[in-house]
Amino acid sequence: MTNTLKISLKAGEKIYVNGAVIKVDRKVSLEFLNDVQFLLQSHVLQPEDARTPLRQLYFVAQVMMMNPDGAEKARRLFRQTLSNLLVTFRNERVLAGLKHVDTLVCEDRVYEALKAIRALYPLEEEILRTSSRQEEFTLPQAVGE
Repeated sequence: MTNTLKISLKAGEKIYVNGAVIKVDRKVSLEFLNDVQFLLQSHVLQPEDARTPLRQLYFVAQVMMMNPDGAEKARRLFRQTLSNLLVTFRNERVLAGLKHVDTLVCEDRVYEALKAIRALYPLEEEILRTSSRQEEFTLPQAVGE
């Protein structure tokens, strides 16, 4: 037997376990006695919130966990999305993080891959903010020339 894991849920909260959606009607603690793929409701990304490249990758990985029947199709989309990000990003920390995510998914450690992607969000936000400022700064110069 591997590590046990205890999770506390509030009334009305959902947890996604091996493709099943479980909603509790009162405060409860769950103890997983074996390896299980799960997502807490607070970690579930809605489609309309997948607005950045890393959030889109997260959403695809999330689908692999939440929908085991469609996991193979989602895995192919994940590979394609990841490949595109590896050639798009130039930031070495993001690239190293994406390679780590790739390893985790290949080892079927999708939950850990999701955590690793979430950890990259601040870097992505900074890159997008910096990129946006640079465009705003260089655009008027190009118009004035």
